[in-house]
Amino acid sequence: MQAVSWRSIRRDMELSILSSMFFALCATLIMSAYDSGLTLLHTTVHKHELWYAGFSFVGVLLLQDLYFYWFHRAFHHPLLFKWLHWGHHQSGTPTPWTSFAFDLPEAIIQGGFFVGIVFLIPLHVVTLIAVLITMTVWSVLTHLGFEPFPSSLLCRWFGRWFIGPTHHLIHHRKYKVHFGLYFTLWDRLLSTQDPYYEDELL
Repeated sequence: MQAVSWRSIRRDMELSILSSMFFALCATLIMSAYDSGLTLLHTTVHKHELWYAGFSFVGVLLLQDLYFYWFHRAFHHPLLFKWLHWGHHQSGTPTPWTSFAFDLPEAIIQGGFFVGIVFLIPLHVVTLIAVLITMTVWSVLTHLGFEPFPSSLLCRWFGRWFIGPTHHLIHHRKYKVHFGLYFTLWDRLLSTQDPYYEDELL
């Protein structure tokens, strides 16, 4: 693993703080719209709706993964990369601080997913919070810059279907592969997965 400089970490921290400020604005907009009765968020719990909580949780993750894949892939177009995604890729070896180190235009697009989804899909507030926690933990995990788990059958199975540190580290080193967020599905289906990726899991 390449050494990470303090300068790189500080740059990521600065971008992360700016992105977090924008995400806080998005949360404020969502809460204000909820208080005004404009969103499809709810807080009621009925026994027969418990199945929907799990279904909607998985559904939002799948939608976010698809949304992220296509926007992320577009960010790497030569005409857009410098303006939308360069800040995130200044770290050749990512760290947890890289997780939310976004230039403002990218932060707007990332935050826009959640601002939009609360108007389109009925969600329990707890489900939305669970998605946000999952996204945060997953982003930190995939930006560790190293594989924290020992090589094993479970690790190889997980890495085949889910995006982990090794998968995303390759993306930071080879910009033309690995654009997904949670799942390797779209990278595999659309031929943007590094053909040598699974060898890295052995």
